Amino acid sequence: MTATHTRPEYTAKQEWATGLTAFAAVMLSLVGLLDIFRGIMAIADDDIFVTTRNYAFAFDLTSWGWIHLVLGVIALVVSFGLLTTAMWARVVGVGIAGLVIVANFLSLPYYPVWSVVMIALSGFIIWALCVVPRTNLFDLSEEGTPRRD
Repeated sequence: MTATHTRPEYTAKQEWATGLTAFAAVMLSLVGLLDIFRGIMAIADDDIFVTTRNYAFAFDLTSWGWIHLVLGVIALVVSFGLLTTAMWARVVGVGIAGLVIVANFLSLPYYPVWSVVMIALSGFIIWALCVVPRTNLFDLSEEGTPRRD
């Protein structure tokens, strides 16, 4: 007698969970990459950014460049962890996206349109990472196999 092994079937809810996690991973890598470029621009040449007088959160643009560069690198690393649907990556991803929102809010006068875009993207990332219950996550590298953390 032979035993038949059945794989768990994907449900619509599990497909949404996998899709939202993949969406968050891709968007976080995009936000990280764009923040890295923004940081390099601010470090290399301060003339690219508009400066506002009497801003309450005035920092040297080179300092803002380093802040954005570090946040971008961390976001890029965490996005790779999200592709394995690791719980640590979801928690850190929400934290990094929150810090990106704060950093872009504080640097709003220097690059207003770009800051608003980055705030919106980071908000979508937080939503995508928080809406999926842990029990519905599937490893994106092993489709159909439940994640066992």
